[in-house]
Amino acid sequence: MANTEIYFAPGPDAVFHAKLRDGHLEFQQCMNCEAFAFYPRVLCPVCGSTNFAWKPATGRGIIYSFTIIRQRKELGGDYNIAVIELEEGVRMMSTVRYVPLSQLYIGMPVVAQIEDVEGQAVVTFVRG
Repeated sequence: MANTEIYFAPGPDAVFHAKLRDGHLEFQQCMNCEAFAFYPRVLCPVCGSTNFAWKPATGRGIIYSFTIIRQRKELGGDYNIAVIELEEGVRMMSTVRYVPLSQLYIGMPVVAQIEDVEGQAVVTFVRG
């Protein structure tokens, strides 16, 4: 009987997170219409193509929107959740670190950084 091995390529989400673990922020770019896509996907949200390539991101963006989550100090204190619009035209939900909450504003320039949070590589942002 022949050996029939089946190989499954990792999905776009697995590729994105592997790149983060290696210290690289990259987004998919459609090779047909040149639009960038985030969250990782198999079809271009603009033209429906499956022809993607991974491209390094600048990491630069602005705060598109944000909210402040209030909680007791013993639970970690107040923090923010922000939607960042990156130069590539995609939006990413994350947090802006090392900026007093009272100084956050819509349109504020930010820069991405990759941090290890509980053993997982995540994208956070700092003042740009």
